[in-house]
Amino acid sequence: MPREAIKKLYYSIGEVSEATDLKQYVLRYWESEFPQLSPAKNRAGNRTYREKDIELVNFIKTLLYEKKYTIEGARQKLKELQDHGLALNILSLEDQAPPPRPAVKVEPPRAPVEVTATPQKDSPALSPERYRQFLTNLRTDLKQLLELIDS
Repeated sequence: MPREAIKKLYYSIGEVSEATDLKQYVLRYWESEFPQLSPAKNRAGNRTYREKDIELVNFIKTLLYEKKYTIEGARQKLKELQDHGLALNILSLEDQAPPPRPAVKVEPPRAPVEVTATPQKDSPALSPERYRQFLTNLRTDLKQLLELIDS
């Protein structure tokens, strides 16, 4: 019996089981694992699923069976989507691509410039221009390292 053929306000667990191709015990288990899934019960104590409950069941089924989430991962994803006010459908999963990381320009290493604390007799002292160039290169390298750490 296709679910589209019959539109009504409430569906039994058997009807939902048939419409979603899930066993009834799976639906009852998911109720215990996902606080968002809690169908109302009638006076007799039978579960009465609404259309929004069935959509949530299908969304959970997609997360677990197609997207290969764990129960804990699916629970976190549902909470995250609800916290951001996003619709619980497959499109909201596909739109959730991680933001692109900023490109960091990495220059090839330069030849090291040696700086000695005290000039030795055999080597000439570092000229002010070379010392300034050394400090400029050092500052550039440190900025690149900070960018790598922050990204």
